[in-house]
Amino acid sequence: MVRYEALLLTIPTLTKDEAQKIEEQINQTTKKAGGSVISFDRWGKFRLTYPIKKNDYGIYFLIRFEAEKPEKMLADLRTLFSVKLHDLIMRSMVTVLDPKKSLIYNRPQSVEESPSREFLGDSKMKGLVASVESARRGERREPNSPASVEAK
Repeated sequence: MVRYEALLLTIPTLTKDEAQKIEEQINQTTKKAGGSVISFDRWGKFRLTYPIKKNDYGIYFLIRFEAEKPEKMLADLRTLFSVKLHDLIMRSMVTVLDPKKSLIYNRPQSVEESPSREFLGDSKMKGLVASVESARRGERREPNSPASVEAK
Protein backbone atom coordinates (compact mmCIF):
# COMPACT_ATOMS: atom_id res chain seq x y z
CA MET A 1 0.00 0.00 0.00
CA VAL A 2 1.08 3.52 -0.79
CA ARG A 3 0.77 6.17 1.92
CA TYR A 4 -0.40 9.69 1.24
CA GLU A 5 -0.86 12.92 3.13
CA ALA A 6 -3.41 15.61 2.32
CA LEU A 7 -3.20 19.12 3.75
CA LEU A 8 -6.48 21.01 3.56
CA LEU A 9 -7.08 24.70 4.15
CA THR A 10 -10.72 25.31 4.98
CA ILE A 11 -12.77 28.41 5.59
CA PRO A 12 -12.27 29.96 9.06
CA THR A 13 -15.96 29.59 9.98
CA LEU A 14 -16.02 25.80 9.52
CA THR A 15 -18.34 24.09 12.00
CA LYS A 16 -17.82 20.70 13.68
CA ASP A 17 -20.59 19.22 11.55
CA GLU A 18 -18.90 20.42 8.36
CA ALA A 19 -15.56 19.01 9.53
CA GLN A 20 -17.25 15.66 10.20
CA LYS A 21 -18.80 15.80 6.73
CA ILE A 22 -15.33 16.29 5.19
CA GLU A 23 -13.92 13.41 7.25
CA GLU A 24 -16.78 11.06 6.32
CA GLN A 25 -16.47 11.82 2.62
CA ILE A 26 -12.70 11.25 2.67
CA ASN A 27 -13.27 7.95 4.52
CA GLN A 28 -15.82 6.86 1.89
CA THR A 29 -13.53 7.80 -0.99
CA THR A 30 -10.52 5.93 0.41
CA LYS A 31 -12.57 2.83 1.32
CA LYS A 32 -14.00 2.72 -2.19
CA ALA A 33 -10.42 2.52 -3.52
CA GLY A 34 -9.50 -0.27 -1.09
CA GLY A 35 -7.65 1.99 1.31
CA SER A 36 -8.06 3.45 4.76
CA VAL A 37 -7.57 6.72 6.63
CA ILE A 38 -4.66 6.55 9.07
CA SER A 39 -5.28 9.90 10.77
CA PHE A 40 -7.48 12.96 10.44
CA ASP A 41 -6.05 15.84 12.50
CA ARG A 42 -7.35 19.37 12.92
CA TRP A 43 -4.31 21.62 13.14
CA GLY A 44 -6.29 24.72 14.00
CA LYS A 45 -6.84 28.26 12.80
CA PHE A 46 -3.94 30.21 11.31
CA ARG A 47 -3.51 33.71 9.94
CA LEU A 48 -2.82 33.54 6.21
CA THR A 49 0.02 35.40 4.51
CA TYR A 50 -2.41 36.78 1.97
CA PRO A 51 -6.22 36.61 1.71
CA ILE A 52 -7.69 33.55 0.01
CA LYS A 53 -11.29 33.86 -1.17
CA LYS A 54 -11.54 37.07 0.93
CA ASN A 55 -10.47 35.25 4.15
CA ASP A 56 -7.53 36.36 6.29
CA TYR A 57 -7.64 33.16 8.38
CA GLY A 58 -8.09 29.49 7.62
CA ILE A 59 -8.32 26.16 9.44
CA TYR A 60 -5.80 23.49 8.49
CA PHE A 61 -6.43 19.73 8.50
CA LEU A 62 -3.81 17.03 7.96
CA ILE A 63 -5.15 13.71 6.68
CA ARG A 64 -2.99 10.63 6.25
CA PHE A 65 -4.27 7.64 4.33
CA GLU A 66 -3.14 4.62 2.34
CA ALA A 67 -4.55 2.88 -0.72
CA GLU A 68 -3.99 -0.03 -3.07
CA LYS A 69 -5.41 1.69 -6.18
CA PRO A 70 -4.07 5.22 -5.75
CA GLU A 71 -4.75 6.58 -9.27
CA LYS A 72 -8.55 6.32 -9.05
CA MET A 73 -8.61 7.41 -5.42
CA LEU A 74 -6.46 10.51 -6.05
CA ALA A 75 -8.69 11.56 -8.95
CA ASP A 76 -11.76 11.07 -6.75
CA LEU A 77 -10.18 13.10 -3.92
CA ARG A 78 -9.31 15.96 -6.28
CA THR A 79 -12.94 15.98 -7.45
CA LEU A 80 -14.14 15.87 -3.86
CA PHE A 81 -11.94 18.80 -2.79
CA SER A 82 -12.40 21.03 -5.83
CA VAL A 83 -16.01 20.33 -6.84
CA LYS A 84 -18.10 18.80 -4.07
CA LEU A 85 -16.54 20.64 -1.13
CA HIS A 86 -15.37 23.79 -2.94
CA ASP A 87 -17.39 26.03 -0.63
CA LEU A 88 -15.59 24.63 2.47
CA ILE A 89 -12.06 23.88 1.20
CA MET A 90 -10.05 26.86 -0.05
CA ARG A 91 -6.84 24.96 -0.89
CA SER A 92 -5.66 21.35 -0.86
CA MET A 93 -2.44 19.49 -1.44
CA VAL A 94 -1.79 15.73 -1.61
CA THR A 95 1.70 14.25 -1.36
CA VAL A 96 3.18 10.76 -1.26
CA LEU A 97 4.78 9.77 2.05
CA ASP A 98 8.10 7.96 2.22
CA PRO A 99 7.35 4.45 3.57
CA LYS A 100 10.68 4.36 5.44
CA LYS A 101 10.02 7.52 7.43
CA SER A 102 8.03 7.83 10.64
CA LEU A 103 4.54 9.31 10.68
CA ILE A 104 5.46 11.61 13.58
CA TYR A 105 5.31 15.35 12.83
CA ASN A 106 5.55 18.64 14.69
CA ARG A 107 2.33 20.59 14.49
CA PRO A 108 2.74 24.37 14.54
CA GLN A 109 0.96 26.41 17.22
CA SER A 110 -2.34 27.81 15.95
CA VAL A 111 -3.94 31.18 16.64
CA GLU A 112 -6.41 29.47 18.97
CA GLU A 113 -3.57 28.12 21.12
CA SER A 114 -1.42 31.26 21.13
CA PRO A 115 -1.49 33.38 24.27
CA SER A 116 -3.48 36.54 23.72
CA ARG A 117 -2.17 39.91 24.73
CA GLU A 118 -3.82 43.23 24.73
CA PHE A 119 -1.92 46.12 23.26
CA LEU A 120 -0.83 48.40 26.12
CA GLY A 121 -2.85 46.21 28.50
CA ASP A 122 -0.50 45.91 31.48
CA SER A 123 2.31 47.83 29.90
CA LYS A 124 4.39 50.60 31.41
CA MET A 125 3.70 52.55 28.25
CA LYS A 126 0.25 53.50 29.56
CA GLY A 127 1.62 56.37 31.63
CA LEU A 128 3.77 57.60 28.79
CA VAL A 129 0.81 57.64 26.42
CA ALA A 130 -1.30 59.53 28.97
CA SER A 131 1.42 62.15 29.54
CA VAL A 132 1.90 62.68 25.79
CA GLU A 133 -1.85 63.09 25.29
CA SER A 134 -2.11 65.59 28.15
CA ALA A 135 0.89 67.52 26.78
CA ARG A 136 -0.89 67.81 23.44
CA ARG A 137 -3.94 69.24 25.18
CA GLY A 138 -1.76 71.75 27.00
CA GLU A 139 -2.33 70.27 30.45
CA ARG A 140 0.47 70.40 32.93
CA ARG A 141 1.22 67.38 35.10
CA GLU A 142 2.78 67.55 38.51
CA PRO A 143 5.97 65.49 39.02
CA ASN A 144 4.30 62.94 41.32
CA SER A 145 1.11 62.43 39.28
CA PRO A 146 0.23 58.81 38.39
CA ALA A 147 1.05 59.22 34.69
CA SER A 148 4.55 60.58 35.35
CA VAL A 149 5.25 57.94 38.02
CA GLU A 150 4.24 55.11 35.67
CA ALA A 151 6.40 56.54 32.90
CA LYS A 152 9.55 56.26 35.07
